[in-house]
Amino acid sequence: MSIRLVEDASDDHYILDILNITLTPALPRLGHQVRWQMDSHLKESVDLTRVTCNVIMKIGPMKMLDRTYRLPDLLAGMGAALSGDPRPPAGPWKQTWNLQIPPTVPVAKHRIRLRARTADGKDFFALDIALNFSRRLHPATTSNTVGSRVLYSPRRHRLRGSS
Repeated sequence: MSIRLVEDASDDHYILDILNITLTPALPRLGHQVRWQMDSHLKESVDLTRVTCNVIMKIGPMKMLDRTYRLPDLLAGMGAALSGDPRPPAGPWKQTWNLQIPPTVPVAKHRIRLRARTADGKDFFALDIALNFSRRLHPATTSNTVGSRVLYSPRRHRLRGSS
């Protein structure tokens, strides 16, 4: 079964080229942590403290959230923070975040559109995320130790991972 929870919607003019994203557990649960590991490549140096992220969250056709955050504030709201150099040079860029999924998120299938831009208005990254919280999973039916590479990039015409 392939899992396409995270889709890279960026193209070649985006600054961040995402190579791989791994989520652990592979299927995040309400009220629990999910470990987000990302391997990517920066095409140029970026001040990450000034990157803005527009987050649109929908449940079906209904828009539940449409808000813009600075990247550090978005991560802090999920219990994480940037690590390493906040102004990394061009080249390989790896991040690992332990994100806390709020237990108050509605039980439903969520679609999240995440678009990030640099302080000077350049496109940084674009992700489409599909999460299914339509039922509360029993702890015995899921594992917090099994991860899955879940990045799909249509511009690369291949699935980055499956489980």
